[in-house]
Amino acid sequence: MPGLAAGPEIFENIKLSEELYEFHYLEWLKPLALEETIANYAMRMCNEIKHNNPILVGVSFGGIMVQEMSKFMDVQKVIIISSVKSQNELPKRFKIAAKSKIYKLFPTRIITNFENYAKYFVGKTLERKTKLYKKYLSVRGKKYLKWSIHNTINWNQEIALDNIIHIHGTKDEIFPIKNIKNYLRIENGNHSMIIFKAKEISKLIHESLTC
Repeated sequence: MPGLAAGPEIFENIKLSEELYEFHYLEWLKPLALEETIANYAMRMCNEIKHNNPILVGVSFGGIMVQEMSKFMDVQKVIIISSVKSQNELPKRFKIAAKSKIYKLFPTRIITNFENYAKYFVGKTLERKTKLYKKYLSVRGKKYLKWSIHNTINWNQEIALDNIIHIHGTKDEIFPIKNIKNYLRIENGNHSMIIFKAKEISKLIHESLTC
């Protein structure tokens, strides 16, 4: 399950044995309404899975989503990357945003019209990364973005689920490492490390599934 606003392309550099695993890439569904609960959305997402007892892998908000999905189906394992396991791991600014509702003012047009706004917040040295983000931020529906941001900031899971494999970068700027407990460490990995540190992540996934 890809991250917020992302499509399955973010997994293109993750390499695991095709003899051992069959890959199935999930894509974000349109919310039924802005008020749709994350639980109801997760149940609908479970209908997209055609395999019994799967291993669920999710990045960022996709990591939150696969945890919610695991509450409604039998799974072998749940692996989350650059994500959180409970509301206690969310940064303080998310909690402030949830109470103040300021997140509702977030200009979703920055993502929906990424190409037009990129020049204002990246320099020439980041041109290559800008092209990559443009490629990977492919899910840009306004309702979906508002729904996703709301459910990330207001996620109310108080206690982490058992047996979650959590891969996290030491330089994650969205979910700071200082808040994260019980994780597999990627040195200097930022929130986009699924793209830029795929080899290291692939190694940790393989080791986690074969130990």
